[in-house]
Amino acid sequence: MEFFHEPRIDWMGKKWYFIGLSLVILAAGLISVVSKRGLAYGIDFRGGTLVDVKFAKAPQVDAIRGQLRKENLGEVTIQRFGAVTDNEVIIGLDMGETVSSEALDEGKRSIVRALSALYGAAPEGKADFNNIGAQTVAERLVVADPLRVASKGSEEATRTYRELAEAMMGFRNASPHSGLISDFQDLKSVAEVTPAVLETLSREFYLSGYAVRNTEIVGPKVGADLRRQAVYVTLAGLGAMLVYIWFRFELVYGVAAVVATLHDVIITLGIFSLLNKEISLTVIAALLTLVGYSMNDTIVVFDRIRENVRTNKRGNYLELVNLSINQTLSRTILTSGLTFLAVLSLFLFGGEVIHSFSLTLVAGVIVGTYSSIAIASPIVVYLHRSVGKGQRVASREAVGARR
Repeated sequence: MEFFHEPRIDWMGKKWYFIGLSLVILAAGLISVVSKRGLAYGIDFRGGTLVDVKFAKAPQVDAIRGQLRKENLGEVTIQRFGAVTDNEVIIGLDMGETVSSEALDEGKRSIVRALSALYGAAPEGKADFNNIGAQTVAERLVVADPLRVASKGSEEATRTYRELAEAMMGFRNASPHSGLISDFQDLKSVAEVTPAVLETLSREFYLSGYAVRNTEIVGPKVGADLRRQAVYVTLAGLGAMLVYIWFRFELVYGVAAVVATLHDVIITLGIFSLLNKEISLTVIAALLTLVGYSMNDTIVVFDRIRENVRTNKRGNYLELVNLSINQTLSRTILTSGLTFLAVLSLFLFGGEVIHSFSLTLVAGVIVGTYSSIAIASPIVVYLHRSVGKGQRVASREAVGARR
């Protein structure tokens, strides 16, 4: 399938327009990074506490932020998560670079205290059913013994109430409740939840208006190690590809491909800085995917250049590069276009969980396709001319020495 029939676009004649555009985008991204004193790292890299909280009603973000300030937690971020009707927020607590894991745990407890103060403190003697585990529920049921199984022995009672507690926790955590029960009567559909059990639950527990669904705690040392390893992995990937293309083609092709791919990575990171997006482990995974995709797209063009040079050794190298790009143009549009539609669908409909990942791929596919034509090929032309001049100079010097 061809979108263009024998196109005759002078790509190399427009190279300075492309290079100028890349320089402008690179400069904008670098200025953004410098002005913001670096990239915005996610909790994976900077260390801290990330708490996923679901609310029974629409959360009052300003009120939550004000209550968290009273806990003297330092830098706190609150971000809505998922659909508006899900009533979920992510509370991020930046713990800095020198705190211990004990301080990180205390950060989580401080967030829970702030939410409890805002949404009502626990009644005396009662536990929050929405924020406890099966063990606590089972222990209180054993003491109350609503099913009257204590007469069968303590082991039987412990087993019975542990299974019942786990069943109720599974019901609470499953859809559509997703960790938040608003009425104990909802538990009637769970096997062995009798009126006596419901009465015990109402007496021993209460239902808060929020539930902590998930907590991620990352120490600052681990975060720093992950940042370092992310850089090493990316550079190692580029280095391995340089060696492969060196042996598969020539060194000039390998250098051009690596420079173009590095150009893609830097531009993508600059876009994240401009959009105030955080760099997380999923973004690094997407960047590595981008490296492979961009390199593959570039190799397709380089392979066609090499074939044309072999079949027309006396042809003008600049014209052969233009010819090669034009010959692969339909393939590039078809492959990149379909890939772009796929990652765009992920970005639009994939949800918050993969939002950063899909955004990286959306930007990467565009920039990677552009660089394989507008950046990698001009670099190959420049390096080819430089190597050719060097060889001619060396040849003339050798002839002069023999004379």
